[in-house]
Amino acid sequence: MMLRYAARRAVSLVLSLLVASLVIFLVLEIVPGDPAAYMLGVNAQPDTLAALRAELGLNQSATARYLDWAGGMLVGDFGISYTYRTPVAEMIADRLQVSLPLALFALALSTGIALPAGIWAARRRGSAVDVGVMGLTQLGVAIPNFWFAMLMVLVFAINLRWFGAGGFPGWEAGLWPGLKSLTLPAVALALPQASILARVMRSALLDTLSSDYIRTARAKGLTRAQALRRHALRNAMIPVLTIIGLQFSFLLAGAIIIENVFFLPGLGRLVFQAISARDLIVVESVVMLLVFAVIVVNFAVDLAYAWIDPRLRGRR
Repeated sequence: MMLRYAARRAVSLVLSLLVASLVIFLVLEIVPGDPAAYMLGVNAQPDTLAALRAELGLNQSATARYLDWAGGMLVGDFGISYTYRTPVAEMIADRLQVSLPLALFALALSTGIALPAGIWAARRRGSAVDVGVMGLTQLGVAIPNFWFAMLMVLVFAINLRWFGAGGFPGWEAGLWPGLKSLTLPAVALALPQASILARVMRSALLDTLSSDYIRTARAKGLTRAQALRRHALRNAMIPVLTIIGLQFSFLLAGAIIIENVFFLPGLGRLVFQAISARDLIVVESVVMLLVFAVIVVNFAVDLAYAWIDPRLRGRR
C-alpha cells in the first residue's frame, strides 16, 4: 500500500516538474530585451550582434532552446552563462555550498525553538506561559527579518565582535569558521519561521487534545501529559510537517535579502546578479532548481503524512 502511494506521488512529481519547466521557460521568453544586445551595448554592430546570438544559441527557435535546456538538465548540464561564460551547473554548485547549509541551519534552529515552545504553550493553555509564548511569536512574525539581521550585525558583530559582519570564508577554512559566518544569517531567517511554526504547533495540539479519542484516553486513566505524548502529538504533526516543508523551500529560495545583508555568495545573490545582467540561462536554471527542491520536499512531506496517518495511503 505504501509503495503504491509513493508511486502515485512520484508520477505527480514528474508531471509537476514538466509543467514547471514549461512555465519558467515561457515566462522568461516573453521578457522584453535581447541578452546579446544587453551584453554588447547599444552601439554594437549588427554582424557582431548576430555572431554573439549564434554563439549563445539565441538564433534557434524557442522549441529547440527549450528542448536543449530541458534535455541538458536531465544529465546535469544547465548550459553556459551568458555573462560569465562558465557552466551554470558549476556556478549553482558553488552557491549551493552556502545556501543549502544556511537553509538547513535556519530550519534546525526554527524547528528546535518552535516545537518545544508550541507544545509548552498548548500544555499550559491560558496561563502566563501561554500568553508569553504567543506574545513573543506575534513579535517574531511582525519584525522584518532584514531589520533584525541589521540589528544583530550592530550588536553581535560591531559592538560585541563575537561574529563577523558578513562574508563567507569557504568550507576549506574549516567547519567552525563556516558555521560561525552563517550563524547570524540563520538566526535572522529562523526567527519569523519559528514564530509561525510555534503557533501552528500550539493550534494543532489544542485541536487534537479536544478530540473524542483523547477524552477517552483521559477517561481510561492517562494524565493530560501522557495523552499528549502518546496520542495527540503524532496526529498534531500533520499540519506542522506541512509548514516545515514550506519553510525549507522558503529558506532555500527566499534568502535574497539576508544574503545581501551579510554579503553571502549564495543562490539568492546569484539570481539577483543574473537578473541585473539579464543572464536568462542562469535565472531559469536556478529557478528550476528551486522549484525542483520545493516539489521534492512536498513529496517527502506527503510520504511522511502517509507514515503518520496510514488512512492517507488508500486515498487517490
